[in-house]
Amino acid sequence: MAHASPHACFSLAGRVALVTGSSTGLGKATTRCLGLAGAKVAVNFSSSRARADETLAELRDAGITAELFQADVTSETEVDAMFSAIEKSLGPVDVVVVNATPAQPLKSIEEYDWAFYQQMLDFFVKSPYLLARRALPGMKSRCHGRLINITSEVFHLGVSPFSAYVAAKGGQTGWSRSMAHELAPHGITVNMIAPGWIPVERHKDDPQAEKDAYLATIPAGRWGRPDEVGWAATYLASDEASFVTGQTIAVNGGKTVW
Repeated sequence: MAHASPHACFSLAGRVALVTGSSTGLGKATTRCLGLAGAKVAVNFSSSRARADETLAELRDAGITAELFQADVTSETEVDAMFSAIEKSLGPVDVVVVNATPAQPLKSIEEYDWAFYQQMLDFFVKSPYLLARRALPGMKSRCHGRLINITSEVFHLGVSPFSAYVAAKGGQTGWSRSMAHELAPHGITVNMIAPGWIPVERHKDDPQAEKDAYLATIPAGRWGRPDEVGWAATYLASDEASFVTGQTIAVNGGKTVW
């Protein structure tokens, strides 16, 4: 018996979705999934125009309405300018997926400095705040909106030596839970997706021994795919998820089953 594809069930036709850090990796896959579900997608990137152009071409080849928007999502002025450009080009933003991330080195507490901690907080607490603050007036006026934060299983597992990243992801998780309560009366949901380690482009040089060790801990016995994060985001962005807020979907093959 044939099964309907996910985008046949959870239509985003008529919606505009912004995915930050979406020229590669999980963000790219998420943008594609949202676009296949019918959304017009805003592809955000910070530096590599060539890589972003390649992603844009791939999305358009798949029949997806997409545009590129360059911005540092930790900058208030650049976030504001990006939203203005999206609104002019694609329309008001209905869905924001907070995905952009800096490098994530594992270091002992003695090796970190505060500047690195601050960078983590800027990406995972300041950026969600700036994006939400800019999106919310329009969302509230339409009594509809979806804020989706890509968090991480590392917060639930307490991974070490990784304190800066784990702390910032904890802050992002707490912020999302509070915002879910605050925004629910306005028809706006705030949810989280906590992926496990899903190898993408930036993991190509990771030691094979580390990959093998992690894979051995996944109950499902396989690696996750980037699109599995994207389809989770598609569900949370859809009207079918309108009564789901303040929740975390772990996309990690059962690694954080409680």
